Amino acid sequence: MLMPASAQIPHAVHPVARFFGMHRWRVQNSDRRFRLRGPSRKVVLSTRSVLGSSNGEPSGGLVKKRKIVEHIILLRAMPNISDAEEKDMLDYLYTSQYQMRGILAVSLGRIEDPNTENFTHAVFMRFQQKDDIAKFQSSPYYSKILDEHVKPVSYGSVSVDFESEVEDDIIPLFRRGEDFNYGVEFMILISILECASRDSVEDALASLQKLISQYSSFIVQATLGCCLNNMDSGYSHVAVIRFPSLDDFKLFREGMEYKDMWASKFHPIVEKSLELHFTVDPVGNQLM
Repeated sequence: MLMPASAQIPHAVHPVARFFGMHRWRVQNSDRRFRLRGPSRKVVLSTRSVLGSSNGEPSGGLVKKRKIVEHIILLRAMPNISDAEEKDMLDYLYTSQYQMRGILAVSLGRIEDPNTENFTHAVFMRFQQKDDIAKFQSSPYYSKILDEHVKPVSYGSVSVDFESEVEDDIIPLFRRGEDFNYGVEFMILISILECASRDSVEDALASLQKLISQYSSFIVQATLGCCLNNMDSGYSHVAVIRFPSLDDFKLFREGMEYKDMWASKFHPIVEKSLELHFTVDPVGNQLM
C-alpha cells in the first residue's frame, strides 16, 4: 500500500524541505547586476565538458565535479482536473524520492505559460546514474503512483533523460539549502536539424553556456546535456536553469542577450524547441 503523501502543495507546487537553517537575504543597489545574495556559489554547467563557473572564468580542475543524470517528465493534465487531484498527483510524485533509492533531488510544479505541446505540469528528477532511472521506472511503487494518481487525471506524457555534471558537494548535488527553497525552474528542450553541422551545434551550446556564466549572479544552478532517449522524446538537447526568483528569470529570459543568442545561434539549427518554467515556493504566495 502506498504511504499517504503528507506534505502540502500550495499553489500546486510541492514545498522543498528546508535542510539548512540559513536565512535568505539580499542586498540590492540600483544596478541589479551587482546584487549580493548570501554565500557565494559557483554555477557549474556541462554538455560534454564544463565551460564556465560563476565568475565566467574556466573552471579547470579547481572545482571537483560529479556526473549525474537528469530525468524530466512532462505531463498533460485533464482540463477538468480539480485542485485536490492536482495536489495529490504532485504530492505523490514528489514524495517518491523518500521511498526509493537513487533519487538525489526532485522539483515539480504547474507550468506557468501555455506551450505548443500543451504540457501542463513538469517534474524534474536527478539520479546518480542511468541504471537508477531504469530501476525507478520499473518499480512497482512508481507504477502504482502512475496508475492511481497520475494516469486518471492526465492524458499524455513525455520523459527526457540527459547526462550532466554538478559540483561534488552536498548542496549543489542534492539541491538543498536556502537557494533551492524558492525560485523558478526553467527548462529548454530542443531538437537539432539533421543537416546542422557539428560545429554550429557546439557553437550554439557554448554560447548558451557563456550567457549563463555572464548571468551567474542571477542563477542558482544550470545543467545542460545531450538527451539519452532522443528517439523516444523527440528532443536532442536539454538545459535546466534554476533562478532564485521570477524577476531573475525574466531578466534572463526577456533580455536582449538571450533573444539575440537564440536568433543567431539556435534558430538556424533547431527543428523544434520548447521552453517551460514553473515556480517553486515552499511558503505559498509569500513575497520573496
